[in-house]
Amino acid sequence: MNNNHEKENKQTLRIFAFASFLNDMGSDIIFPILPAFITNVLKANMEVMGLIMGLGDAFVSVSQAVSGYISDRIKKRKVFVWTGYLLGAFSRLGYAISVTWGQVALFKVLDRSGKIRSAPRDAIVADISTNENRGRNFGLLRMMDNLGAVVGVLICLLLFNFLGYRWLFALAAIPSLLGAAFIFIAIKER
Repeated sequence: MNNNHEKENKQTLRIFAFASFLNDMGSDIIFPILPAFITNVLKANMEVMGLIMGLGDAFVSVSQAVSGYISDRIKKRKVFVWTGYLLGAFSRLGYAISVTWGQVALFKVLDRSGKIRSAPRDAIVADISTNENRGRNFGLLRMMDNLGAVVGVLICLLLFNFLGYRWLFALAAIPSLLGAAFIFIAIKER
């Protein structure tokens, strides 16, 4: 029984790590080109771009705090994780169809609100970790985040000249959709 529990914990960690890789890959496909899209294509000035990025950053803190509190109160965490990945995917599709900077601002807030996944996911990882493997488990998540970011930037560099802004934004949604599906299907709530 203990061996089955340990195998289940390792599988949960691998799924989270893979979903984290996918989401960061999608996020960093668009990271290098979103400011240029806002200023060059949508013709917003630098103050507007700063406002959009600032709104996004503000929602990171709020969404993490609120989701952590609510998930602890209702004793449900998985829903916040897969929903967070879905919000990221939907926001990237939103960037692809945006025709004004106001729409991009709305989708940037949605994108950063996807951070509702962070505190609940970290709580699940802490719950399945022991004193001996806690650092390794969180290190694996951080490594997969960073690896996904590197791969995402490389994809952007390789495909931007072929796809342009909008198709690249749409492509960036796919990894997050896959991550959300993996979490939804494979992670069991305890």
